[in-house]
Amino acid sequence: MNDLPRLTSLAHGGGCGCKLAPSVLRELLADQPMAQAFPQLLVGTETSDDAAVWQVDDDTCVIATTDFFMPMVDDPRAFGRIAATNAISDIYAMGGRPIMALAILGMPIDKLAPSQIREILEGGREICHQAGIPVAGGHSIDAPEPIYGLAVVGLCHPSELRRNADARPGDALILTKGLGVGIYSAAIKKGALDEAGVAEMVASATTLNRIGADLAKRGDVHAITDVTGFGILGHGLEIARGAGLRLRLRLAELPLLSRAAELAEAGFVTGASTRNWAAYGAEVELPEGLAPWQRALLTDPQTSGGLLVACAPGAAGQVLDFIRGAGFPLAALVGHAEQGVAGISVE
Repeated sequence: MNDLPRLTSLAHGGGCGCKLAPSVLRELLADQPMAQAFPQLLVGTETSDDAAVWQVDDDTCVIATTDFFMPMVDDPRAFGRIAATNAISDIYAMGGRPIMALAILGMPIDKLAPSQIREILEGGREICHQAGIPVAGGHSIDAPEPIYGLAVVGLCHPSELRRNADARPGDALILTKGLGVGIYSAAIKKGALDEAGVAEMVASATTLNRIGADLAKRGDVHAITDVTGFGILGHGLEIARGAGLRLRLRLAELPLLSRAAELAEAGFVTGASTRNWAAYGAEVELPEGLAPWQRALLTDPQTSGGLLVACAPGAAGQVLDFIRGAGFPLAALVGHAEQGVAGISVE
């Protein structure tokens, strides 16, 4: 096994850090037809939500998404588990429950052993089993870099659908997982993260966000999104733009993986973090004198990150306790939404 190549050595980027910069994505989608031509398409590309939603009848919406990327860890099974968890998260973030998945696989078959590829697929299957869904098929190609992910289909009742645009003034903001996955990934790529650090990151990134489907049953939870490649600022902005609100985040309250601040200060920052800030920095107000490494925590791409939840302020304590009790000990109340120019202010 020691003669096999490191997965991260075969990829120019890893995890959700592979995503196109937010500004590039918005430019590419700018001329796409609007969803109004299809009245049953409740969610398309207009509000940067996590998945597409099609209403079948008065009681059923179908939620569809796809997500895939290159490895940000060297263990093949861990890569498969992280990629699958990340893809399924989009269904939970819309308030739905997944029903099946299709595998997306691109592998440099001249560089990887069949045993490594099987481990990736098995890792994905394990997570799908945890989520209670089958991997019902898929598609594979020979590719220059390793790519794996899923297309996932889910269901929800129309009343349980949660969109970015539905956040309300005064809503409290809760983040369910610690930030720092991209920073840890940068350290892994440079061989600077110990086994305990890798284990911490993998544990976070393979925790299913199934709490989203439970939260969507609550009338006091208004909007949910998952925090992935654009960082807490980028995905917070998607809610801010969609709802036409100003989000205020408290820097000191943002939960972090245990070594995230230390590693960021030491310079372990991804290229995606820099691209993220260049793409949306004009819409963000930061505290005066904020150090570059602190800003990096805010723009850090999260692979299979947590959920950002907007809920009625009077219910915030109860919702937070519910989330922590469901297996998210780092969940924290991180800010609120208010009337104002769409964007984010960090305090």
